[in-house]
Amino acid sequence: MSVDVLRIVLGDQLTPSLSAIRDGDKSRDVLLMMEVAEETTYARHHKKKIAFIFAAMRGFAGEMQANGWHVDYVRLDASANHGSFSDEIARSIGRHQPRRIITTEAGEHRVLAAQEAWRAKFDVEFDLRPDDRFLCSKADFAKWAQGRRQLRMEYFYRDMRKKTGLLMEGNEPAGGRWNFDKKNRKPANADLFMPAPIRFDPDDETREVLDVVAAQFEDNFGDLRPFWFPVTRADAERAAAHFMKEALPQFGDFQDAMLRGEHFLFHSVLSPLINVGLLDPLALCRAAETQWKDGAAPLNAVEGFIRQIIGWREYVRGIYWLNGPDYISKNALEAKRNLPWMYWSGETDMACMAEAIGQTKEEAYAHHIQRLMVTGNFALLAGVDPRQVHEWYLAVYADAFEWVEAPNTIGMSQFADGGLLASKPYAASGAYIDRMSDYCDGCRYNVKQRVGEDACPFNSLYWNFLGRHRAHLSANPRMSQMYRTYDRFSDDVRVALHRQADEFLAHLDENGTDR
Repeated sequence: MSVDVLRIVLGDQLTPSLSAIRDGDKSRDVLLMMEVAEETTYARHHKKKIAFIFAAMRGFAGEMQANGWHVDYVRLDASANHGSFSDEIARSIGRHQPRRIITTEAGEHRVLAAQEAWRAKFDVEFDLRPDDRFLCSKADFAKWAQGRRQLRMEYFYRDMRKKTGLLMEGNEPAGGRWNFDKKNRKPANADLFMPAPIRFDPDDETREVLDVVAAQFEDNFGDLRPFWFPVTRADAERAAAHFMKEALPQFGDFQDAMLRGEHFLFHSVLSPLINVGLLDPLALCRAAETQWKDGAAPLNAVEGFIRQIIGWREYVRGIYWLNGPDYISKNALEAKRNLPWMYWSGETDMACMAEAIGQTKEEAYAHHIQRLMVTGNFALLAGVDPRQVHEWYLAVYADAFEWVEAPNTIGMSQFADGGLLASKPYAASGAYIDRMSDYCDGCRYNVKQRVGEDACPFNSLYWNFLGRHRAHLSANPRMSQMYRTYDRFSDDVRVALHRQADEFLAHLDENGTDR
C-alpha cells in the first residue's frame, strides 16, 4: 500500500469529522492511533479513566476500520511499544513512509508543545490543523475577551445563545430570561425516584483493556470494576437518548442537590463522552431544545443543560487558552498546604467528604456541586495549594482533561486566579451542604455547631478563611454581607473560631485526615 498521508488521532479526538481526517483518502491514507505510557503517567490517573479512554480509542478504531479506513493502532501492551508519541510516530513513519503527516491541535498545552516538536523532528511535511469541534475558536474567544475588565461567563453565554440560535425567540431568550439557575437549586429527597444512567457491559475489546489496566496500574487510585461506561459512538448515543428521556425533565430542579448513596441523581454523565469526541455537543443541545419544544422537558432544565455546554464548557476552554500554560501555577490566595491524604484514601469522618471521595473512587465521577462545594470548598477553606488540587481533579475524573479541568479548579473552585473567572470565592460553611444534601444527617460532626469537639469543620474553617483573607476579599461586593456577619461576632467568638480552625488544620497536617 502506498501511503500518502499519516493522519494522527489522539485519545480525545474520537470524531469522524475531525479536521485531521475529514478530507482523507481511505485508499491512500493511514490513521495512526497510539496508547502510550507517557499519557498514563503525567498524572496518576484513576484506573477507570485510563480504561475508558483506551477502550473508547479502540472502539473508534473499529468504527473507522468498518468505514474503510486503514488504522495503524499501537496497543499499550505491544512488545515494541516505546511508550511515547514521538517514538511511536517515528516507528509508524518507518512502516509507512508517508509523504505528509496531518494532525489536529491537542486540547492542552503540554501535548500541543509535543506536536510542535514533531514538526521539527520528523523530515516529513507536517500539517497541524485547528480543532474546530468547538463552537468558539481560540481567536474568537480572545477577540471577545479583549478590552473587558471582567470575563464573566454569563455574558459570553448570551453571545453563544445568539450565535447558535438555541432557546432564542427572535432576538430575545425563550421565556424572557437568559438564565433560570435560581430555579435549579432544590434539595432532593431520598424517596424521589431517580433514573440511573444506562449501563453497558464491556465487550471483548474492553475486557482486554481492563485486564491490561489491572495488570499495569494496580497501584493507581480508584476502582476499575465494575466498568459500565459506553465506549462506542452507538452506545454513547444510546446513553444520551436515555438521559434526554428519563432524566432531563428533572435535571434542572435538582442539579445542585446531593444525596447519600445517589451518585448521579438526574445528571447526564455525558461529559466523558463529549470530551473524548464520541458525542457532538451542539447536537446534544439541539436534542435538549427539541425536548422543550415538544413539551417533554421544562425550560429551566433544558436551559441549565445547554448552559453547561455552550456556555460553561466553551467558556472555560477559552479561559484556558487565553491564559497560557502558566495558568495552572496561579495562587492568588497564597495557599500552601499539601493536599491531605484523605483525598486519596477517603478516610474521613466528614460525611460529605467521605461520600464525594468514595463516589469518585468508585465511579471516576462526581457531579459539579460535589466537586465545587464539597471537595473543592474544603480545599479552599483549608488553604491547600491549588496546583495540588488541580492535579488531583485531573487524575481522578474520567472527564478531566486539562483544558476543561484547570479553569474549573484554579479559577472557579480555588479562586487562585484572583477573580479572573469567578466573581467571588465559592466558599461556604456547613450550612450550604446541609441545605443541599442529606450528608449532615448522622454525620459524626454537628453542622449546627461552630466550635467544640463535635463542631462541623466547615464552619470554623469558613470563618477562619474570611478572617485570613480579609485584606484581599473584603472589598468584593459579593462578600460584603459575610464580612458584616463576621464583624458582628464578639472578639471572644472570633478567637474561638480561629483557634478551632487552627487546631483542626494542625491535626490535618499531622495525620492527613480529621480522624
